Amino acid sequence: MKLLVNGCEAYTYTGGKPLDPALPCVVFIHGALHDHSGWTLLARWCAHHGYGVLALDLPGHGRSAGPVLGSVEALADWVLALLTAAGVSQPAQATLVGHSMGSLIALEAAARAPERIAKLVMVGTAYPMKVSQALLDTARDAPLQAIDMVNAFSISTLAAKPSYPGPGMWLHGSNRALMRRVLAGANATGCEVNLFHHDFSVCDRYANGLQAAAQVACPVTMVLGAADQMTPPRSTRDIAAALEARIVTLAAGHSLPAEAPDGLLAALREALG
Repeated sequence: MKLLVNGCEAYTYTGGKPLDPALPCVVFIHGALHDHSGWTLLARWCAHHGYGVLALDLPGHGRSAGPVLGSVEALADWVLALLTAAGVSQPAQATLVGHSMGSLIALEAAARAPERIAKLVMVGTAYPMKVSQALLDTARDAPLQAIDMVNAFSISTLAAKPSYPGPGMWLHGSNRALMRRVLAGANATGCEVNLFHHDFSVCDRYANGLQAAAQVACPVTMVLGAADQMTPPRSTRDIAAALEARIVTLAAGHSLPAEAPDGLLAALREALG
């Protein structure tokens, strides 16, 4: 589904069913150099079990037009504007599900409009979400090399079983292909920046997490990977305490939607209640 958000075209995947804006809505927000496609399993389950679904492409990513937005705060405002454009505007109607960078955007959006958000699910999250200077520099100067580095850090095994979207899928190769496609597609959607360096910088700069947590009024679930090297579970201690979050830990790395799809879906179903 395509929407007009702040004068620019935005794309959202609706899980295989048309969006009914009267239903409770689950909004999926992807991480750095990704797009909506990582949420397919969860989005389809929600769409076929009584929920409206918006699995979005952030500005300048995937099928959404640029320009990209330079901060978590600006992206949170954009997500709220997208909900309005989609007709999802009733009090406590939306559940926000964010992975990695998307989890920070979801947190900030839930803080900015607490009356609109029913539940918050933060997947593969951390705060602060600092990025090493070496990785920032590599993302700036050699983004294809940085993609390979992040792949190695994000997936905890060479042979995840079951794999997403089906048994036998090569997670390293599919994630590399997705990130390369999003990087190469940036100019086609009106973005003329190095999207990988941009997204990492957005995560690294975000400093409003604890203040945002104080404004969140809904139940919070964190789904973490026990072997996550990008956002280690220990780095959620302060933000989890501030949010009084329920913690679910899965046997996976950072790429939870791909590496542990069944466990993540079970955690989401429990969070939705």
